[in-house]
Amino acid sequence: VQLQASGGGLVQPGGSLRLACAASGFTLEHYAIAWFRQAPGKEREGVSCISRSDGATYYQEDVAGRFTVSRDVAKDTVYLQMNNLKPEDTAVYYCAARVLVCALWAYEYDYWGQGTQVTVSS
Repeated sequence: VQLQASGGGLVQPGGSLRLACAASGFTLEHYAIAWFRQAPGKEREGVSCISRSDGATYYQEDVAGRFTVSRDVAKDTVYLQMNNLKPEDTAVYYCAARVLVCALWAYEYDYWGQGTQVTVSS
């Protein structure tokens, strides 16, 4: 059972990236999928989540209106579209899974991907 996050890279301020979270060994469709990020010297923080039960989405206040989380059931992949990126968005981004509904804290998630680096810099 493994998650894999991909799509990170180097982008200029104001640019966009789309992260993808895929799984091996289980089907993402049955899980709530969250995105967390961790910048150097900082704690891991929740960014966004999409629930399994009703498809509800949640966003951290700092990214609301700029980031969009979505699920492609056919591809069994969850995406995080990040627009108007800012230098403070620079971090390693992780996807995480738990059964059915989103939760607030990282310890509540059962499966984690390895992370993908996002760097926003001119």
